[in-house]
Amino acid sequence: MSPRIPPAQREQARYLRRTMTDAEKLLWEYLRDKQLGVRFRRQHPIGPYIVDFATFSGRIVIEIDGPTHRDFDKDAIRDAELVARGWKVLRFRNADVFGDTRAVVALIRRLVEK
Repeated sequence: MSPRIPPAQREQARYLRRTMTDAEKLLWEYLRDKQLGVRFRRQHPIGPYIVDFATFSGRIVIEIDGPTHRDFDKDAIRDAELVARGWKVLRFRNADVFGDTRAVVALIRRLVEK
């Protein structure tokens, strides 16, 4: 049985789903409804974190970093903790999602198919 999500974290995840960035909205159009063969969740709590997208099939996390994103040290710690929990972490910049969406989706598809 999985641990219960604290109410504050659950509410924060709901808020983040309502206020997704444009890059997250664009990528979600390709991930939703099992278009890649697996179910993705958006703004999903994993441990103390809320990840942008996650699928339990293959235990993959996808993070989208905006133009003002600068906290690389925290990201490295967060990614290491997620990897230690058995997750694979993919990180893309907004520019990657907007500039070459097909390449981003193709990379995700290849990882999902492994």
